[in-house]
Amino acid sequence: MRSTSATGPGAQVLSLDTLVRLKREQTVSGALRRLPVPEGMTVPLGCDAVAVPARFGPLLMMRLPRVGCVYADGAHWWWLVPSESDVALDWPVPAHYAAGAVVPDTPHAPGLIHKPAGTLPYTPPIPLYLALCRVTGTTPVWSRPISA
Repeated sequence: MRSTSATGPGAQVLSLDTLVRLKREQTVSGALRRLPVPEGMTVPLGCDAVAVPARFGPLLMMRLPRVGCVYADGAHWWWLVPSESDVALDWPVPAHYAAGAVVPDTPHAPGLIHKPAGTLPYTPPIPLYLALCRVTGTTPVWSRPISA
């Protein structure tokens, strides 16, 4: 939807998708950065990330029916998931859940190592969670005994 600008006829109008992408690409407080969503992809459900030690990355890739955007640095692989994919899930150690896909400041930003076809950058969180539980030997939260 386009609207007229209050600043005059020559002002540039930005789409909501562009504004969201620009906001996500900004660094947070100078010490943290967000994983960038590749150009042409949209994040209608928001964007968080799950980091796992690099040694688990290849094991997870081969267990997932669909893989979204994956980033890597020397120590971790970062998987983009929809926002709030941590609700009711206790991500197994040594995974790290990063709301807003914010990663710690490192000498080198994680680089994109996998980009899916299409416009959605997400790895489905439930299959990722189950695959991570499998490779770490963790019982999924809904399969654990209930204590009174």
